[in-house]
Amino acid sequence: MKKFKLSFLILLSLTIFNPLKSAEQVEPIKLDWSFKGLLGKFDRASLQRGFQVYKEVCASCHSMQYLSYRNLGEPGGPEFSQEEVKAIAANFEVTDGPDAQGEMFTRPGRPSDKFVSPYPNVNAAAAANGGAYPPDMSVLVKARKGGANYIYSVLVGYEDPPAGLILDEGVYYNKYMIGQKIKMPNNLSDGLVEYADGTEATVDQMARDVTAFLSWAAEPELENRHKTGVKVILYLVLLSVLVFLSMKRIWSRVNSEK
Repeated sequence: MKKFKLSFLILLSLTIFNPLKSAEQVEPIKLDWSFKGLLGKFDRASLQRGFQVYKEVCASCHSMQYLSYRNLGEPGGPEFSQEEVKAIAANFEVTDGPDAQGEMFTRPGRPSDKFVSPYPNVNAAAAANGGAYPPDMSVLVKARKGGANYIYSVLVGYEDPPAGLILDEGVYYNKYMIGQKIKMPNNLSDGLVEYADGTEATVDQMARDVTAFLSWAAEPELENRHKTGVKVILYLVLLSVLVFLSMKRIWSRVNSEK
């Protein structure tokens, strides 16, 4: 019985004072995203800025294997012009082939190509990042509990570790991560990119924009689904009204015949 009480007290103390446990309870920052809600729509300018942040900051480590360059010009997304999409794709070298001699070769990217990965395979990606594999960002927003709010919170959640918390080399403190530890360094700093539209590139602005872009990447058909949902609701409301009026008319005849 004494052993049981001692074990219980130890477990209770670990539950109360364990910093990892407290880290799991930190809720992400909640923002009022334009694409949330029944009538939500993406901000085109924000998506274009978000792609710029991804291209200049994130793409050196994180892939987006489910996106093609042509998606950047499709309705509901960043909606770059076809000329801009071709120029963006042409900035990347794509491995193609084999040619007539059976050799692989490289060529400028085309709108139909998938986003070029920064690493040839998963092992190479992990080896280049201290053993931590940078996750693919195509559906990252949907894969993380908290969605867009969680991604944004992690991007702005880097702080100096509290007194008494010792971090291993190459590990950083982020209060929104489970366990408060993350191997990805803080890559955002004010003025890091120069936005083409002249928007001030603060850490908060870049975090919002790249999160919006990743949200679109995870759900490129979001706006179409919202439009379809509104049409279905209106149809059901109209149908319900017609059914009600029809039933009312039928019952009025029945009552008049009595």
